[in-house]
Amino acid sequence: MNKQHRSSGSTNFASCVVATIFIIFIIIILLILFFTLFKPKSPQISVTSIQIPSFSLSNNTITFTLSQYVSVRNPNRADFQHYHSSLQLMYSGNQIGFMFIPAGKIDSGRTQYMSATFTVDDFPLLPPSSSSSSSSLSSTSTMSSSGSQGSVGSPTIEIESRMKMSGRVRVLQVFTHSVDSEITCTVAVSVSDRSILGFHC
Repeated sequence: MNKQHRSSGSTNFASCVVATIFIIFIIIILLILFFTLFKPKSPQISVTSIQIPSFSLSNNTITFTLSQYVSVRNPNRADFQHYHSSLQLMYSGNQIGFMFIPAGKIDSGRTQYMSATFTVDDFPLLPPSSSSSSSSLSSTSTMSSSGSQGSVGSPTIEIESRMKMSGRVRVLQVFTHSVDSEITCTVAVSVSDRSILGFHC
């Protein structure tokens, strides 16, 4: 009797050990799948074009309209719901323009194209920089749609565009993770002929 009882107890213990090892193995597999397939990733922002449809200088004060075109790719296996996103313009460390990007959703693995256009009114022109300060920028960047490079030696201003997208990704319809992404571009504009020399991000 005692031998049978010990044998039964040993069998139960061995079964518990095997079951525990199996459960741990399953958990490890699930964690590997989660971190390889379902790990939340930040959206990928790419600026495709920046244009300045209008630009005027009067009494050392500048007014212009800027259009920025971007593509935003969602690399996740779940929808990306964005909110609290914005586009900010800076000049010499000061904010000269700001706008909120409307909330929306980008499907899993899809790319969404966005554009933003707004006018910046009346900000003072600081002492212009020489064209040498933006030579490296204009030599490697995307040109404006007109293809104009501006005259050599013409004064330029540099405007900084900062786009930030924030939102959340719901993994397996259960776990919610916050993700965000930001891109900053510097735009060089010729003051003399109002052309975009180029930009880099």
